[in-house]
Amino acid sequence: MTSPLLTPLELPKPGSKVLAITAHPDDIDFGAAATIARLTKNGVDVTYCITTDGHQGGEDESISREEMRKIRRKEQLEAASVVGVKDVIYLGKDDGSIFPSLSLREEFVKVIRKVKPDVLITQSPERNWARMPASHPDHLAVGETAIQAVYPDARNKFAFPHLLKEGLLPWNVSTIWVLSHHSPTHYLEITDLFETKIEALKKHVSQIPNVQEMTDRVRSWLSMAAKAAQLEENKLAEMFFEIGRAHV
Repeated sequence: MTSPLLTPLELPKPGSKVLAITAHPDDIDFGAAATIARLTKNGVDVTYCITTDGHQGGEDESISREEMRKIRRKEQLEAASVVGVKDVIYLGKDDGSIFPSLSLREEFVKVIRKVKPDVLITQSPERNWARMPASHPDHLAVGETAIQAVYPDARNKFAFPHLLKEGLLPWNVSTIWVLSHHSPTHYLEITDLFETKIEALKKHVSQIPNVQEMTDRVRSWLSMAAKAAQLEENKLAEMFFEIGRAHV
């Protein structure tokens, strides 16, 4: 988080599409809720793809794990609404059991070809030793599989050829924004959207026993990101590792 080479994030034009593929409900809100809010305010169409229902989350033993699945789906829908996202796809996988596989790649390819995003947001497949919670095994697996789905599969008509019969034609994603990478390359200044990010996170009631502690922790992260981007004091930022058009 100390790189002096961070570049301002170039946002896609109004009418563009962005797809966020993450492991659990709340991952996208911790990682990029303010950026998502900026995108939707600018007329960008954003879709969430949530891989698991996060049934292992939370500490309340009185809530059954099956009930937790339902709760977390509802919480994510409410959080998405706060930042202007209307389309949320759930794959319904078991929390804590995700690993890179051909079957999961196919599911991600299906979503990519349906949504046809210009930008894909996903989690880092590389461990970030400075932020262990960001390197949950499900996060690493989803990031690795999503990037494999972008290249080589989603654009390749010979990958999962039966999808062509379903009308799911090859699609080339031009840019990837990676969350929680150990060496971010780009930032977006989001000071004016901090409260919106917190409002989205507050919808995840089952996961946040202490709202003030969460708010302070998130502000600290965003402040460190702003300092890494060499922004003015009291500014806040979200950071990404960008894989741009020339490299995807």
